[in-house]
Amino acid sequence: MKLAILATVATGAAAFAPTSQVTRSTSLNAAKAQPKLQYVKCISTDQLPKPGSATSGVAAGLAICIAVDPKGAVYALGDKCPPVNQPLSFGKVDKDGTISDPVLGTKFDLKTGEVRQWCPSGLGKLIGGLFDPVGVPVYPVKAKGKDVEVQVDVNYKANFESEYWSGILDAQGKANGKYY
Repeated sequence: MKLAILATVATGAAAFAPTSQVTRSTSLNAAKAQPKLQYVKCISTDQLPKPGSATSGVAAGLAICIAVDPKGAVYALGDKCPPVNQPLSFGKVDKDGTISDPVLGTKFDLKTGEVRQWCPSGLGKLIGGLFDPVGVPVYPVKAKGKDVEVQVDVNYKANFESEYWSGILDAQGKANGKYY
């Protein structure tokens, strides 16, 4: 009897064991473009936040957090905070070179995007304990005239969306963006 229970548990656990991924080539994969890095306007210089704060912008369809440290240096990071994707641009920029997630308290390094402190708040410990620490992407940033530009892969959004099928049953319309 004990052997039968042990065999059942082992078989059930094997169903959840990781398996190797098989790469398949489809027409969706063929539609992907090569990454193309380029500086793209994100916000105007008039929209730059005061030192110690951040604001949001969009560059080539990507949500970007523009942060200004207390000394006035400008940084560009991904605007989605792991693990629950609230905007990083609502966070506080600290003197120690980090920006803090406004809800869970995670601190991200402004230069590297790496986690310095993972979910230290009460709610953060509850939710963050379920996930491994994950940083945010960082992007080169520069001022050009009256614009703040961020270097991003201009093909990233199209490549991401190419993973999704579109056709006659697509509720958004035709693949070219037009409606039927």
